[in-house]
Amino acid sequence: MIEIIPAIDIIEGKAVRLSQGNYEQKKVYNEDPLEVAEMFEDYGINRLHVVDLDGAKAGRIINYRVLEKIASRTSLIIDFGGGLKSDSDLDIAFESGAAMVTGGSIAVKKPEIFQRWIDRFGAEHIILGADCKDKKIAVAGWTETTSEEVIPFIEKWRRQGILKVICTDIGRDGMLTGPNIELYKEIKEVDPGNCLIASGGISCIEDIERLEEAHISGVIIGKAIYEGKIGLKDLARFVENSD
Repeated sequence: MIEIIPAIDIIEGKAVRLSQGNYEQKKVYNEDPLEVAEMFEDYGINRLHVVDLDGAKAGRIINYRVLEKIASRTSLIIDFGGGLKSDSDLDIAFESGAAMVTGGSIAVKKPEIFQRWIDRFGAEHIILGADCKDKKIAVAGWTETTSEEVIPFIEKWRRQGILKVICTDIGRDGMLTGPNIELYKEIKEVDPGNCLIASGGISCIEDIERLEEAHISGVIIGKAIYEGKIGLKDLARFVENSD
């Protein structure tokens, strides 16, 4: 059963969503992200994906107080990402209540540090963020596209011990145009054992069903929930069957 993982993106302490990672296309959905997290928990959801968009831009953790608030007042299992660049960033994230952290840019630009995180904190606590545009890895809050191909990039880190991968198709993120099913199928075909989490473009329940049929392990859902395209009650069957 596919794991349902709602997303909360944070700018200036508020729950927002962007379109294709564009900070100029920001929409605030709630002044208090805790209220959003509690709503998810009320519907039986136990996972949460939190992104510090201020941190992604600044290159260091910023909104850890928001993380701390959600973690201390809910029982949600939180993975946290956005601008994590140093061991001290990870210490703050874990001390603030994150169960897992996601690293993307760091795995490209300073792989020796990302490897150290895997060795120090354990692969079960480190998620690889493989954010891509036209199958090329993007970094620095998606402001820079590299020449690195997404599938070899994932495979390299799988050999280095990574267990979980979040793959976001940037061109679809926040656009409600449907996920890049073909890309995820390609990734799974190369490595069927990959615990692959799809992100970007989810627009309806049928999208989730298609990902589940493709044996994708998890799905991150953001704008579709906030815009009412997917009701939390509609996710109940996935949540109940995953318990």
